[in-house]
Amino acid sequence: MSDHDWQAPGGAPAGGSVPDATGTPYGAAPTPPQAPGAAASAGPYAGMVPPPMPPGAWTPPPKPGLLPLRPLGFGTLLWAPFRVLRRNPAATFGSGLVVQLVSVLATLAVFVPFALFVFSRVENVSSADADAILSGAVGGFLLLMLVPVAISLVASAFLQGVMVVEVASGTLGERLGFGALWRRAAKRIWPLLGWTAIFTGAILLVIAAFVALIVVAAVTSTTALVVAIVVALFAGLGFAALGVWIGTKVSLVPSVIVLERAGIGAAVRRSWQLTNGYFWRTFGTLLLVAVILNIAAQVVVQPVSLIGTIVAAIVDPTASGAYLTITIVTTVVTVILSLLIGAITAVVQAALVAVIYIDLRMRKEGLDLELVRHVELRDAGQPVGDPYGVPESPGAVGAAGPSGS
Repeated sequence: MSDHDWQAPGGAPAGGSVPDATGTPYGAAPTPPQAPGAAASAGPYAGMVPPPMPPGAWTPPPKPGLLPLRPLGFGTLLWAPFRVLRRNPAATFGSGLVVQLVSVLATLAVFVPFALFVFSRVENVSSADADAILSGAVGGFLLLMLVPVAISLVASAFLQGVMVVEVASGTLGERLGFGALWRRAAKRIWPLLGWTAIFTGAILLVIAAFVALIVVAAVTSTTALVVAIVVALFAGLGFAALGVWIGTKVSLVPSVIVLERAGIGAAVRRSWQLTNGYFWRTFGTLLLVAVILNIAAQVVVQPVSLIGTIVAAIVDPTASGAYLTITIVTTVVTVILSLLIGAITAVVQAALVAVIYIDLRMRKEGLDLELVRHVELRDAGQPVGDPYGVPESPGAVGAAGPSGS
């Protein structure tokens, strides 16, 4: 056999090249992959496309609006109510500002005329009658306090309903205007008012009981007064802890009243069941947001008041006309800032309760699946119902979730 008849293993002639698995001859540079749609003559990789995602691969949850349609992490839960304010500021902040203005104007409308009347009477009477008039004025002020308190309760209850509607509709990608939010919330205003009155009345009754205990002890003797103060102090701490626990367990009542159209009793039971196993998460979120808002309010308002006082003292150390002018301007600015921050605080805290409610229903009842189905049907133009309606088996609520109070 001659030398030129020898072949390399594999059948390739000597001096030739054997193709590898891709068809590229050994010793030749491989042809790089080309973009999809390239000509077939560009090489063996031409026309290749990335393989599809394997079944079961992770995909981000849908987020048609305010919240991702999945159980929320703590960070999302914490900052979601602030996004409510940013997403639809005209309707949300406007509602909070209206509530604050109504409360302030109601207080001024009640107390200013009465104060002017009392001062005018005191100036025109003798010193002997002045004490009686002042005593009556104190009682009158205490009675008049009920008017702004009642108005504030009504405004607060209504704002809770408005923010529940905003969070629920925003989660579905809807953006309602000021009037639309108020009209939807107004449909459930009476149960909201009833719940707010019951909750506030229970707190006032406890406070009144402690005050009555101290007053009776003060009339009896000094020793009884000291004992009553000590008892009230320790009992007050116990009632405060109990109040925090109960308040957290029933914190979702406004959301249940508005979205599930439940009565007060049914809403209390429902809120109690939804928070089973998630007490500390709910309490911690409510507390942390309240602390953040309070610190922010102090950081904004207190420096303005302090700077105004310092400037007034420097400009007019004798406290004459300039001092009074600067003090009045500082007071007005402080009141305006307090109104604005109060509106933001009221909106964020009311929205937080609604966000917690939706999160707990997604965790315990699969509400996220119902919301996804609702959005898909709605976008496809098919008729849809209310995805926040009462679940078919509310008795099953609380069966899942971690153990805890």
